[in-house]
Amino acid sequence: MNNVPYADQKIRTREMVIIIANAVIGVGILTFPRSIAKETDAFDGWISVLIGGAAVCLIGWLLGKLASRFPTRTYFDYVALIVGRPFAYLLTLLFGVYSILMVSFEVRAVGNIAKQYLFTNTPVEMITLAFLLIVQYAVAGSRMALLRLNLIFLPIVLLVILMVQMYTLRFLEWENVRPFFSSDWMTLLKGAKGVTLSMSGPEIVLFYTLLMKRPQDAPKSVILGLAIPVLLYMTIYMVIIGVFSAAVARNLTFPTIELAKGVEVPGGFIERVESLFFTIWIMTIFNTSTIWFDLTITTLRSVFTRFSKFTWILMISPIVYLIAMSPQNQNEFFAFGDRLSYFGVVIAYVIPLLLLAIAKLRGVKESD
Repeated sequence: MNNVPYADQKIRTREMVIIIANAVIGVGILTFPRSIAKETDAFDGWISVLIGGAAVCLIGWLLGKLASRFPTRTYFDYVALIVGRPFAYLLTLLFGVYSILMVSFEVRAVGNIAKQYLFTNTPVEMITLAFLLIVQYAVAGSRMALLRLNLIFLPIVLLVILMVQMYTLRFLEWENVRPFFSSDWMTLLKGAKGVTLSMSGPEIVLFYTLLMKRPQDAPKSVILGLAIPVLLYMTIYMVIIGVFSAAVARNLTFPTIELAKGVEVPGGFIERVESLFFTIWIMTIFNTSTIWFDLTITTLRSVFTRFSKFTWILMISPIVYLIAMSPQNQNEFFAFGDRLSYFGVVIAYVIPLLLLAIAKLRGVKESD
């Protein structure tokens, strides 16, 4: 009998909840208030967060239903069952490309923001490379240990974000949040689209349900895992608008970091809270990056079985770095992120939902 609760090689339901939450809380949490403030009036953006979050929860639940339909099979295996092996090779490779692009985006985001706020004299190329090497080293180890790092990091991240919000409430001005409900529905839906695009991550359930002790809980895990970032997005947006106003938030590149810069902890115990916030945020991006890197290796190894995990890490890392450094400035970086979001909607949402529909119509299940 094993007395060590986390020594097994299966993920519990609550662990999957935390893994999904960590995968979603990434770069988007720093920039989404700006995109919503551009589309909505005053305080109404919280409705867009609620609508967009509900849409992502519904999609995530359906993705969980697809994965739990084949609890002991890999993504490649059950796609092959549904549409045949030729399409399975193509769709799995496309997901691998998407995963590589996600890793590239995350590591470049760390490089850009670290240079802007922490290491102003260090080239962004060196910051990005250093972070990528750390991610590379982590992925080379145990997958289960990597996934369970989320259990340690998420409570710390949530605690620091809540602390930032609590200490900035005294700067809230009621004039900034009025008038209420002044946005029309089309405007709110445009804002919701931005929220939906920024909340990438629930698609990891397509690959990690295989590792769950109770695969039938995958849909529930996605819903609970997404509820955490949705509530976080909503409270962060409310505080940012209350402190800065929608007009100011529209012109801030990273509104959430600017909010942290205004925090003053009584007693002077922490002088630069934004540095603490950024350090904690790097922990989240580290988890997100390692998850996407692991998914890249998983997808490619299921298609090209001859190469080992370590070989794939060595081959993929230079590609990730070159893609990460391809944007020449901040505007190109954000344009890259926008294109990646739309590509992700097709690869991670539209295609799996079509696969679920085909599996339902054809009656394809695990036993087939």
